[in-house]
Amino acid sequence: MEALITGMFRYPVKGFSAESLSQAELIPGRAIAQDRRWVVENGPSGFDPAAPRYVPKMKFAVLAAHPVVASARTRVEGTNLSASAPGHPAFQGDLAAEAGRDGFAGWVGGLLGEDAHEGVRVLEAPDYQFLDHPAGHISIVNLASVRDLEARIGQPVDPMRFRANLYVEGWPPWVENGWKGRSLLVGFARTTVFAPIVRCAATEVDPQTAEKDMPLVEHLFDQYGHRDCGIYVQVSHGGTVRVGDACSTPGEPE
Repeated sequence: MEALITGMFRYPVKGFSAESLSQAELIPGRAIAQDRRWVVENGPSGFDPAAPRYVPKMKFAVLAAHPVVASARTRVEGTNLSASAPGHPAFQGDLAAEAGRDGFAGWVGGLLGEDAHEGVRVLEAPDYQFLDHPAGHISIVNLASVRDLEARIGQPVDPMRFRANLYVEGWPPWVENGWKGRSLLVGFARTTVFAPIVRCAATEVDPQTAEKDMPLVEHLFDQYGHRDCGIYVQVSHGGTVRVGDACSTPGEPE
């Protein structure tokens, strides 16, 4: 059941655009570098950059709360961000500088419109990443599972709705849901499957049109009796992973 990695992505600003990668260094206990490094707070969230801890994503400007975020196209090079969206002026700024963070916060506030709360801010914290699950370092989606869902509901499903780090081809549909606790080689890194990914309303937003147009959470439950699609893995032994590398058959539970 060896699978090949066909796509690799990071999401520098949580909730905003995917950035395609050809390779990445996986480090024990960490997510991909620059993945979810920044987040846009829409009103007070309780997050303290001096003492970072997990805060539910609904406190931030993310797709699950604000589908319009999908209309933005962002790109980060180092700490320099560019952003655009239909009907809004383009933005460029350095997220390492207060002026750049304030400028982007104002731009996002304009994008959110009436949904913007007082105190829109760009947040980051040293050595911290705003993951959907604090213990889910890398997310992997099995493309065969997505195709099986498509066949069940009779309509196409863009895999990018699931905003995974890695997309793989070669496993049977849904086999990954039974791998919790098992070891998995990902390229030249060794990982342990942490848990299936329980999906939320973010998947219901078309990443191209920003329309909330498909009740995917409902579809998953109706078709399979669960709301899972994809797995989180934790990196135990670091190594390089590239598009085209293998994800090997899992070992026995550790």
